[in-house]
Amino acid sequence: MTKRFSLDGQVAIVTGASRGLGFEMARAIAESGARVWMTARGKEQLEDSA
Repeated sequence: MTKRFSLDGQVAIVTGASRGLGFEMARAIAESGARVWMTARGKEQLEDSA
């Protein structure tokens, strides 16, 4: 994936990050350079995603 913009030095919080759209958003934000805090209802699924 081409880096279209830089989020270096930024922090993002993504809810619902264990799967689906939330997971893809967290991945894209992290690839853009930000630190990502991921939250979800299911601890096990979230740990697998991280």
